[in-house]
Amino acid sequence: MNIKFRLVLMNFLEFFVWGSWLISLGAYMIVTLKFNGTEVGSIYGTMGLASLFMPALMGIVADRWVNAERVLGLCHIIGAILLFTAAKVTNPDTMYWVMLLNSMFFMPTIALNNTVSYIVLDGRGFNVVKDFPPIRVWGTVGFICAMWMVDLFGWAISPLQLHISAASGLFLGIYAFTMPKCPPAKSQEKRSVSSSLGLDAFVLLRKKKMLIFFVFAMLLGAALQITNTFGTTFLQDFKNTYPTAFGVKHPNILISISQVSETLFILTIHFFLKKFGIKQVMLMSIFAWVFRFGLFGLGNPGNGLILLVLSMIVYGMAFDFFNISGSLFVEKEADIKIRASAQGLFMLMTNGLGAYIGGFFSGRVVDYFTTNGVRHWQHIWFTFSAYALVLGLVFPFVFRYKHDRAAMENIRH
Repeated sequence: MNIKFRLVLMNFLEFFVWGSWLISLGAYMIVTLKFNGTEVGSIYGTMGLASLFMPALMGIVADRWVNAERVLGLCHIIGAILLFTAAKVTNPDTMYWVMLLNSMFFMPTIALNNTVSYIVLDGRGFNVVKDFPPIRVWGTVGFICAMWMVDLFGWAISPLQLHISAASGLFLGIYAFTMPKCPPAKSQEKRSVSSSLGLDAFVLLRKKKMLIFFVFAMLLGAALQITNTFGTTFLQDFKNTYPTAFGVKHPNILISISQVSETLFILTIHFFLKKFGIKQVMLMSIFAWVFRFGLFGLGNPGNGLILLVLSMIVYGMAFDFFNISGSLFVEKEADIKIRASAQGLFMLMTNGLGAYIGGFFSGRVVDYFTTNGVRHWQHIWFTFSAYALVLGLVFPFVFRYKHDRAAMENIRH
């Protein structure tokens, strides 16, 4: 079987597993299990909490002791067992701990999926910057397919969504063990204590440009958490003013336009990185977040639907140009011996610290602009837009980086 096709299938399944429940689990817990908002928020927060340490830890394991594809497979198999368990849980406290354990094994797979893809492509002489984005785009397609399946089959408030995710995760776990071997980097040098513990990736933070890059990656990760947490709630709050609007009746499908946009922008990453470099690409991402939130503030599911659609389209640039491009930039800057740990560190900053900070502060912004149970969404979204605008004004002055087209063109090639 063609190796690119095998990587396409792996990336498709990676995000199909996540898309099966990420958008709809909240509705299942509130409507069917009768959990309150605080309980649901805490359960979703387990992803950020787990991402603080597990991606880096599993990256260490893949860099030092166990083949990356085996770590990926084992994480998915354990995660699948936990999702099957979660489908039977009806108590919020038990659900919290089960989903925390699931997050501890699932969240590292995002970085491990990238690592395996990079190693396999590199080992066969492909250009990672050029050849990975068209493969990774199928991960977003998998996420969209899962969202639509759950929505159209009426599983959004059913535990079946967890069964679907678990079954696909189990299949992916087994499939990962059949991928080409991705062994730890061999070295004849005597390892220091920090090297043995896998702390080498944190050496990247000694470089000023990398420290600043990771800080802004964390702050943009916070922006991503904001849109994940409150996008669906925002649309559902229009049920009294626009009860028959498509966006109110099928918010998941409307939001999925964001993922469709991702698939298109992923295909442009090679061009933009090669022509403009990571600094300009990150700046485009930041200002895309400004428009993402600003258009949400101006739009509605009725006569302002076009503005919401534009917001979904802009999301593709906002997400891809810092998430995928950032991962490729880290791959370029990290030594080959710490490539998995470096991807884990990137995940820690974006999906760990960034997600935790975004969830913590965004909830307080929403509460601040809520009066007698009514959320004033325009004020809320404009506040988030202003946050992204400040990042965009500061970033070009503090991140010093000279673009080298040849270096970016030839990552691991």
